[in-house]
Amino acid sequence: MTTSTFSRRDLLKSGAAVLVGFTFAGRSAAQMAVGADAALGKPTGINDVDSFLAVHADGSVTVYTGKVDLGTGLRIAIRQMAAEELELPVERVNLVEGDTALTPDQGSTGGSTGLTQGGVQVRRAAATAREAFRNMTPADLASGKHFNMKVDPNAPLKDPKTYKVVSQPVLRPEVPLKATGRHVYVQDFTMAGMLHGRVIHPPVIGAKLMSVDESSIRSIPDVRAVRIESFLGVVAKDEWAAIRAARELKVTWSEGQTLPGSTGLGGYVRNAAVDRDETVINRGNTASAMTGAAKTFAASYYWPNQSHASLGPSCAVADMRDGGLTVWSSAQAPHNLRANMAKVFAVPLAKVRVVYMDGAGCYGGNGNDDVAADAVLLSRAVNAPVRVQWMRQDELGWDPKGPQQLIDLRAGLDAQGNIAAWEAEMWVPMNKPGTRPLLSIDAAGMAQDHGQGAGLMTQNADPPYAAGNVRVVAHHIKDTPLRPSNLRAPGKIANVFAVEAFTDELALAAGVDPVEYRLRGLKDPRAIEVIRRTADMFGWKPRPASAPRPVQGGVQIGYGFAYARYKQAENYVAMAMEVAVERTTGKVSVRRVACAHDCGLIVNPNALRNQVEGLIVQTLSRTLHEEVKFDRARVTSVDWVTYPILRFPDAPAIEVALINRPELPLYGAGEAAAVTVPGALANAIFDAAGARVRTAPFTPERVKTAIVGD
Repeated sequence: MTTSTFSRRDLLKSGAAVLVGFTFAGRSAAQMAVGADAALGKPTGINDVDSFLAVHADGSVTVYTGKVDLGTGLRIAIRQMAAEELELPVERVNLVEGDTALTPDQGSTGGSTGLTQGGVQVRRAAATAREAFRNMTPADLASGKHFNMKVDPNAPLKDPKTYKVVSQPVLRPEVPLKATGRHVYVQDFTMAGMLHGRVIHPPVIGAKLMSVDESSIRSIPDVRAVRIESFLGVVAKDEWAAIRAARELKVTWSEGQTLPGSTGLGGYVRNAAVDRDETVINRGNTASAMTGAAKTFAASYYWPNQSHASLGPSCAVADMRDGGLTVWSSAQAPHNLRANMAKVFAVPLAKVRVVYMDGAGCYGGNGNDDVAADAVLLSRAVNAPVRVQWMRQDELGWDPKGPQQLIDLRAGLDAQGNIAAWEAEMWVPMNKPGTRPLLSIDAAGMAQDHGQGAGLMTQNADPPYAAGNVRVVAHHIKDTPLRPSNLRAPGKIANVFAVEAFTDELALAAGVDPVEYRLRGLKDPRAIEVIRRTADMFGWKPRPASAPRPVQGGVQIGYGFAYARYKQAENYVAMAMEVAVERTTGKVSVRRVACAHDCGLIVNPNALRNQVEGLIVQTLSRTLHEEVKFDRARVTSVDWVTYPILRFPDAPAIEVALINRPELPLYGAGEAAAVTVPGALANAIFDAAGARVRTAPFTPERVKTAIVGD
């Protein structure tokens, strides 16, 4: 080994950095960043600088974060935040994420918390360490000296006016690999001695396993069936052999009809047993204001069950041997998965390691935790590492769902058309403490938590516009037909859809253009700016009265608008949309979208633009196409025909204006732009064809029915 003599200042001035990046490590290495396992045993406490930062002999730094990049650009943004505070080029900052043996537990990565919590914590650690890092000698660097400091929550941060790295459009490091098929996803991971597994789910939800005929797969070499009560899986040396065995194994299951069916589910939800009622907002006296209103209005809106619809089915690798357990997973909360696996399988927490690897996009709890438990069960049974990947019908049929939501709105306008009273009533699944139950653990008859939660679903049901009397009530229903889970912008996507579609109805009744009506009810300059920026960018033309647009070339062209402040406390987003509606078929095509987005400090405008555009496309898919269908026994929408998503040719032109406020806190961008999509789309359909669509998805059948009915 050669020891070079140089100063940190010389290194930084020359820019001749040794880039410590991600490459594919040896197949038996637990952590995918080369050399990262050398740091095993490092501090991981949330209050220690050394939990977040490590310096190396070449003057580079590795950042450790328990948050993970789910496609949001966190992988580069956190490096930029650390680099800024340490006064380093971003190329000299490496990142290790979501490895429970190496990173602090910063909680689940949900919404925008990857940056607003995880990134901010890293930033504070870097700010705390800045002076100590500046004063390190070459000998300190060569020895890998620890900081031995606690994170100072009051450590002075860099002045935004001096930023050199933050707010720059630094390219995401993994994109070239993803674009050329060289990026290593968890689906690609292998290790020595690894076997392939498949899990056989029952044909009916809640079914019990009655019998298994193992002779039916004897012709397939090197295959083993694993049964633990009603859990059933197969393991083989070859993946295709495992797939064949799962298909050909003869199994008898019990029958059952435990579901209400998805047809007419809104009525089922309205009449479901309620655990408790929550008064979310109660301002003024809505009953009195409604009585004295010049005009009153009411409407109901419905958002369906939806799958996470990951393009690649969930996958995990587990190695449970020698009293320990390692799981490679794309779970959003590696530390939570670690704690749950330790509890369920009675393994000491210190002997359980979860290593995050990229998977297909999910933006919420899809089948990742379930498939990890599948892999652990099979690995324990065969005493070897096992890779389990679900099939398409497993993913769409068995992943936890973004739950259905029903919203009733009532409003009263005064003589000038202003909102005098607003009442919202919603039916949402109740939350239960504990971890969401995993399918295979229940099937195997093992003890586990039976928690239930789908995120904060009661926010944004009140209007962001001036209204003196507002009441929002949530009915938390005891049971929901399918396992609920958080799915991008949970609850808020349905609530803002209802609020913004209803607001357009009020604007029409008041005889005021929809954009002007919104501006009339706002005083916040940031809200006003995103609305005006969007209207200008889109070329919005005021239209105080509405009648169906003329049919041209078989379609009617319409324009819609929506605005929201996410959670009434975070991002400001406005959106305008142009659609074409085929009146005879009800088919809706979105032609172009304009969006202005204010999330405070922008860490990386390139990654932020990616996020906003992706949110728009994903939510168009959810609003136009996606709905989980099920009968009395099972989910029936289990492929891309029965659960369609937006296709590439149907993606619209998108224009995004990003408003950077470096002097203000960052809000991130993981969800906010999604919530304005359904309202803008519904309003554009009405503007085109004169039809109010209040139930998602806006399928051609629903739109045509609304056209005929209206």
